[in-house]
Amino acid sequence: MFNFRHAIFPVIISLLAGCHNNNTRPAVTAGDSLSSAPAAAAAKSIDSTHTVPAAEKTKTILFYGNSLTAGYGLSPDQSFPALIGHRLDSLRLPYKSINAGLSGETSAGGLTRIGWVLRQPVNIFVLELGGNDGLRGIPLNSTRDNLQAIIDTVRKKYPSAKIVLAGMQIPPNMGEVYSKQFHDLFPALAKKNNLTLIPFLLRDVGGIPALNQGDGIHPNVAGEKIVTETVWKYLRPLL
Repeated sequence: MFNFRHAIFPVIISLLAGCHNNNTRPAVTAGDSLSSAPAAAAAKSIDSTHTVPAAEKTKTILFYGNSLTAGYGLSPDQSFPALIGHRLDSLRLPYKSINAGLSGETSAGGLTRIGWVLRQPVNIFVLELGGNDGLRGIPLNSTRDNLQAIIDTVRKKYPSAKIVLAGMQIPPNMGEVYSKQFHDLFPALAKKNNLTLIPFLLRDVGGIPALNQGDGIHPNVAGEKIVTETVWKYLRPLL
């Protein structure tokens, strides 16, 4: 498991000091540990990153997550969903990449908006949520139930859709037991639901200053390219 303790633990503590909850969706404020993007980011949270030849029937890959998916601090075409879209184009694969990331999103917030997002057909659904839950110390049962409900909703709406779950890790500020159980939550959900699991979205990026922005949490341009390769490794076999 990646050791966050020395890399971003002080940053997490200072960010968590201002966190607060919202009954329906987390507010996008400087206190959100995986957020802080302006509310205007929500307006572009669903954005097709590329097109494919009209002669081919285009399938949809929907990336659903928080600021890590939204590409906080980067231009829209530098987020990993956009970079995946460019790769699909270069390989002339009949898929489009849609970025439905929203900075500040928790699993509860994701559950409230999933019905709206699924109004469009989805062939591959990449679920990246839970990081903000862990950094706020939200009970694990709540996070697990919310993620399961999102998975169930996708399966009910689009039974043939393939689902990819992005795993996350958190620093031990909530206690070693909580951190370990949080880490284990993702592989357990993937096994239960027969999902494709990305063990750790920020592999080879998390906690490395040269690959992250000044907050020590969100990947910079170089880091985002590594995240793209991590996601592509698990996404490519599904295409």
